[in-house]
Amino acid sequence: MFNFIQSLKKFNLPFLSPFDICFDLGTSNTRIAVKDKGKVLSEPTYVGLNASNKEYIFFGSEAKTIVGKTPEFVKIIRPVISGVISDFDAEVALLHTFMQRAINVYFKKFAIIKPQLRAIASVPFSATEIEQKAVEEVLLKVGFSSLFLIEKPIAAAIGSGINIFYHHPHLLIDAGGGLTELSIVSGGGIVAEKTLKIGGDGMNHTLANYAYLKYGIVLGEATCEHLKIYLLNFNDQNKTFTVRGKSLENGLPKSVRMKSSDVKEALFSNMSQIVDSVKELIEISPPEVVDEVFERGITMMGGLANVEGIDHFLSSELKIDVVVTANPDDAVIKGLLKLSNNYQDLVKLSMPKI
Repeated sequence: MFNFIQSLKKFNLPFLSPFDICFDLGTSNTRIAVKDKGKVLSEPTYVGLNASNKEYIFFGSEAKTIVGKTPEFVKIIRPVISGVISDFDAEVALLHTFMQRAINVYFKKFAIIKPQLRAIASVPFSATEIEQKAVEEVLLKVGFSSLFLIEKPIAAAIGSGINIFYHHPHLLIDAGGGLTELSIVSGGGIVAEKTLKIGGDGMNHTLANYAYLKYGIVLGEATCEHLKIYLLNFNDQNKTFTVRGKSLENGLPKSVRMKSSDVKEALFSNMSQIVDSVKELIEISPPEVVDEVFERGITMMGGLANVEGIDHFLSSELKIDVVVTANPDDAVIKGLLKLSNNYQDLVKLSMPKI
């Protein structure tokens, strides 16, 4: 019987080959890709819970658009905080819904026998064993029979077109919604790494505090995010934007004109922390690594990499060339997709099962 199955596998029958699905479970956005198909879903990592009957009713973009506008019995949950799963049940419900939206359509051709589902997911380098186990348990609960976990810096490097098996060190800055991961990769692994709990979400809170203290206005999370995306740049463009919020004095609506210089002033401490941490990472690295990093420059990815002129700003601060990778938001999911097409590399780079 075993020989018969092995002989069938030689014909690459679809129901005997595992169906590979890649997951980038980000703090701000969840991205899902299918082997040989590419990215099939990218939606905010938000869930709406009806607290009265414990039913999850809003998911993804829909849940994000109603933040701060819901009745008391509807609670908006962010199941991933700082790159790790903080609400197990909400994340399971979210992935179930995303699977129905984006993945189930590919099973129509498997009318009789459905293939085994295999997940390839990224986890932060700083994730503990318990946090890694939570990712495994969520994916098994959703219906996967096997899975591979890949460290996020490794996936991001591969997605940026870096051959990580060469012994040429590359310094990466992956600035996402919940974390900023700084790493030096070489020889198929991570030589040095530093994780900062500074991301797009933290910057939104910093911006809200700045507006509160300087202009006496209370701004919502969505407003701060829009301000940051529209106004923040390092190209000396001083854009202006009229923002509306609640007056600190009387609680009535209040409008304020904010400038790009305001946003840069508010987020200066965050940017300084990133610069200082890159310097610290270089300091703790071996001299040979530092020499090659100076020669090859720094590769940047993640949502913060979309800010205009940030590469020139970091380059001037660090005195090292900084290059923003193409489609910086999708670097991790692209790396996982590349690994799904190379089983040997996938096995080599996957984290040991807990």
